Amino acid sequence: MLITIILLIVASVLFFLSLPKFGRLPSSAQMDRIRNSVNYRKGQFQNQSITPQLAEGVGFFSVMRKFFFTKRKRNKPSGPVPSVKTNLLQLPAGKDVIVWFGHSSYFIQVDGKKILVDPVFSGSASPIPPTTKSFPGSDIYTTDDLPEIDILFISHDHWDHLDYETVLQLRSKVKKVITGLGTAAHLLHWGYDPSIIEEKDWNEEVILENGFRVNTIPARHFSGRGFKPKQSLWMSFALKTPTMNIFLGGDSGYDAHFKRAGEAFGPFDLAILECGQYNKDWPYIHMQPQEVMQAAKDLRADRLMPVHWAKFSLALHEWDEPIRELAALSVHQNIPLLTPLIGQAAELKATELFPEWWNTIR
Repeated sequence: MLITIILLIVASVLFFLSLPKFGRLPSSAQMDRIRNSVNYRKGQFQNQSITPQLAEGVGFFSVMRKFFFTKRKRNKPSGPVPSVKTNLLQLPAGKDVIVWFGHSSYFIQVDGKKILVDPVFSGSASPIPPTTKSFPGSDIYTTDDLPEIDILFISHDHWDHLDYETVLQLRSKVKKVITGLGTAAHLLHWGYDPSIIEEKDWNEEVILENGFRVNTIPARHFSGRGFKPKQSLWMSFALKTPTMNIFLGGDSGYDAHFKRAGEAFGPFDLAILECGQYNKDWPYIHMQPQEVMQAAKDLRADRLMPVHWAKFSLALHEWDEPIRELAALSVHQNIPLLTPLIGQAAELKATELFPEWWNTIR
């Protein structure tokens, strides 16, 4: 009887992991290129610096116990997150704007191109939706609200950046995908045309039409949707357009790669950097607010847009702690923040100041 129960549990887990939303590991043909990468060693991609996922002396079960059994104060907003809905289908062609969807998802229209980064519209950042639901008010858009997308950037394959339902629904609208080595395996499994996917290693370049260029930048993080981690590459992007230079930051702990990117591709008109979901137990894979500000300085950024907050609670800090601390640092460091409401069209080339809307729902 016990053996039967164990076999049923194992079979259930294997069936669950075989669902399409988990994607696929790279095929044998894809692995030939991956193995040739200088960043792939000992059967997985490696960070440029030694990067434990947890701090020294911290165990996985200790972290899980804190996360699930510690009473967290204000880890969610007290009411719906303020938002507005911009009609993205009727944006004037010459209008250069950025529209944030919460967390690390945003839309950019610049110099005639429509760009989408790490879209998550399913309402969850987990393979088990009830466990990591989005905050009320943060999900006012669906894929039907989006126009055709010239470039879809996917920074890495974690659930809060690569959302199966969203990417599947966008398939007919996307003209090109730029992502890291190994991530294409998921997209191909989900029916994407391989001819539109640019799958790159760190420190590579994609030359696009009409004066657009993308350089792939290292990040300090990890990847994985199942039990086998680091089989696809995590990264950031330097986006050069005819009139702007924008840093599209994926998840990353602080390290020297920001300074190198600033020296090679900066200064940047705008740096979009993660600012939340940090903790002293995992200090190498996400940045504390002071590190975010330092990264912006390293990049030689004129302005900073903080993302990776206001939609999901993936750490133990208060939901608005990252932005409160970063806003205070911004005043002293003289790097203006771009902090629109979710859904608000912010002018890319203006120096608009935004109210501290997060204080309205503390």
